Amino acid sequence: MSEFVRKVSRKISKLSPEQLERVIESVNGEIKTLSSTLESLPTGLVLVDEDFRPIRANKAAERLVPFKKRISGDKAGEVPLWELVDDEYVSSFLRKCATERKTNVCEEFSISAGKKIRFITIKIVPLVEKQANEEGNAFDTTIAGSVITVEDITERTQQEVMLHRMESLAGLTNLAASVAHEIKNPLGAISIHIQLLQKAVKKARDGDGMLPKEKFMENYLAVINEEIDNLNKIVVDFLFAVRPLQVNMTLSNPDLLLEKTAGFFTPEFDSKNVSVTLRLCKEAPRLLLDEKLFRELVINLAQNALAAIEERFPAGNDSTAEKGTLLIESTVKDGKYILNIADNGSGMDEKTASKIFEPYYTTKATGTGLGLTMVYKIVKEFKGDIDVKSVKNHGTVFTISFPVPQKETMLLENKAGEVRLLG
Repeated sequence: MSEFVRKVSRKISKLSPEQLERVIESVNGEIKTLSSTLESLPTGLVLVDEDFRPIRANKAAERLVPFKKRISGDKAGEVPLWELVDDEYVSSFLRKCATERKTNVCEEFSISAGKKIRFITIKIVPLVEKQANEEGNAFDTTIAGSVITVEDITERTQQEVMLHRMESLAGLTNLAASVAHEIKNPLGAISIHIQLLQKAVKKARDGDGMLPKEKFMENYLAVINEEIDNLNKIVVDFLFAVRPLQVNMTLSNPDLLLEKTAGFFTPEFDSKNVSVTLRLCKEAPRLLLDEKLFRELVINLAQNALAAIEERFPAGNDSTAEKGTLLIESTVKDGKYILNIADNGSGMDEKTASKIFEPYYTTKATGTGLGLTMVYKIVKEFKGDIDVKSVKNHGTVFTISFPVPQKETMLLENKAGEVRLLG
């Protein structure tokens, strides 16, 4: 098309009105075809000039990106593209790419669409323009701006989440065997006491017809009711451990969530003379998280740390200068966001540490043994990994790593040392 226009433009003065009309109709036809193709693409497409002012956008882009007003509006091309975007993270990304002249970059975003969350990928590549040189025998290329593509990856993301859940369900065999073992004992007790009641009633009917004393009956029934309650608790806990979590995944800044969560429980720690220290990334990547569950994860680990600290440093014990400390530290390394939650509490031996994520396992007299099971479930739901390092009477470090979802992470790695105990 461009070659045809170039040749015609050289001879335009020699064309008759009829020939010129045919040329214009041909060019209009080509423009309509290109325009129809652009509007029919399922991928969003936005063209911007060197100052990042929009030149053109197709309908898919205006549908996928929350713009404050239509790109095709009369005055849309008078301001940079990021000023037209009604999303803080997308706008910041575009502004950063424009000011730093970044191209060939790609990043994922979560967009709120009413009650639903939509996930998109935005990619920026150079807009290359070819121009024939003066001799007309070669082309010169220049960068005339940028091409921004927007792809809806919501379905793919949801499929990945479902696949991850199916993989998690495949690991329930051991848990089911453990629950079966737990159920056997109450069922056995119920069966024995029902048999005793049946024998007592049969004996009474075969004899004088008098039922056993009321206390005799009540004792057996009380045992049966107690075991039924135990069975119900086992079943409820089992459902709690295996039922898929109800999650609302969005791309969120984990460090901001950590600051808010720490601000929630710090007053309680201060009242018990336990210091809380945060060492967070200077520029944390956004992660695919459920903010409510992430907060629950952090609070659960913090409460476990507080219990361990109080065990090692009982209240009112002023004989030691050492006090309780909770450290929350985040780093970015090798494409992962790493969160360390460390305390200098009572710690655990190797055997205990190896079992803490198992359902029903607890060292507390009143514990359910499901708190850290829930932590493990949440971490896995976020496609992360969790590890624990603990030394008796020195402290414990929980290390959690989450994958950074961006295809190209624009963060400098925060070079951190080895994970260490505080005590």
